Amino acid sequence: MPRTKQYVVDLSADERAELSSMLSAGTYKTRELTRARCLLHSDDGLTDPEVSEAVGCHSATVQRLRKRYTEDGLAAITRRKADRVYERKLDGREEAHLIRLACSDPPEGRSRWSLHLLAEHFVALTEIDVESISHETVRRILKKHGLHPHRSKSWVITPENSAAFVCKMEDVLDLYHEPYDPRCPVVCFDESNKELHKEVRDPLPARPGAVARYDYTYERNGTRNLFMMSEPLSGWRHVEVTKRRQKEEFAQQMQALVDDHYPDADRIRVVMDNLNTHQAYALYEQFPPKEARRILSRLEFHFTPEHGSWLNMAEIEFSALWTECLDRRIRDAATLRAEVAAWERTRNDDESTIDWQFTTDDARMPC
Repeated sequence: MPRTKQYVVDLSADERAELSSMLSAGTYKTRELTRARCLLHSDDGLTDPEVSEAVGCHSATVQRLRKRYTEDGLAAITRRKADRVYERKLDGREEAHLIRLACSDPPEGRSRWSLHLLAEHFVALTEIDVESISHETVRRILKKHGLHPHRSKSWVITPENSAAFVCKMEDVLDLYHEPYDPRCPVVCFDESNKELHKEVRDPLPARPGAVARYDYTYERNGTRNLFMMSEPLSGWRHVEVTKRRQKEEFAQQMQALVDDHYPDADRIRVVMDNLNTHQAYALYEQFPPKEARRILSRLEFHFTPEHGSWLNMAEIEFSALWTECLDRRIRDAATLRAEVAAWERTRNDDESTIDWQFTTDDARMPC
């Protein structure tokens, strides 16, 4: 005969309605929702193993929850005793001291504050009368105030009244929102690089039950430069792989842009950053004056502001290239050219355009 249950879950209509409301709200913690499902299934007459299988928890968890429910009712959902008074470990003054400590520089020899380090130094403060504090208490207080001492990020402060920044930014933004004109295309130009790494051992392919594996060691095989040309409105882009990134290569890319990629255009408006190789006179260093003047007469340069390279839509194309193609080891330049060409061909066939939303009016809105 089956053993009689020691703790029986018998929910009232109001309790079932409250639990069902919890499940549909989607604002509760996962463990609380799991306990709510356990109680509902238990009230439906399921045994502990059946509830365990239906919910996805251990049967001992279901049994403990039954016991807590018979003692505390729905308070068992939050694991808090109905008649227990929870006292704050730290008062408001002590919490303020902890927050001030977390926002200060870490001690000498440490790069950042950890929870254990904060707990240790907080107790050591002479003005705070606290014998001990756990790192979990520190974690909860920091979470309540939205503090993350272990995290940081870099940023660039742009002066609010920087006339040079605003001038170049608005020039580029206005250019992006002009209607498409095949006779005067807007082409974004940028460059990056890719390190070439040769495998020292053949990778192991994925198989059922195991992911693909590769040796952490590799052999360096040089670096190649990547020139990106992208016309966002037409969904065209081209990537050129070169050995170097100097004025000579820049001049050659501008010649190819005029003669190979846009031979029928009246004027090509090129958006690029302020790299030292991006100079009009670089064409005079590479070509005879007549040829240099012929190429430049069909080009119109628009430069992004300093610390404003994010305004160059070629960076969006580079992001897609790295995510979809280059985020792996590539052994040599020939393989790199083949892989980049395949990515370029597929993306051009799909006519993947860029829907740029940021406008001059957005930039002028007060923060």
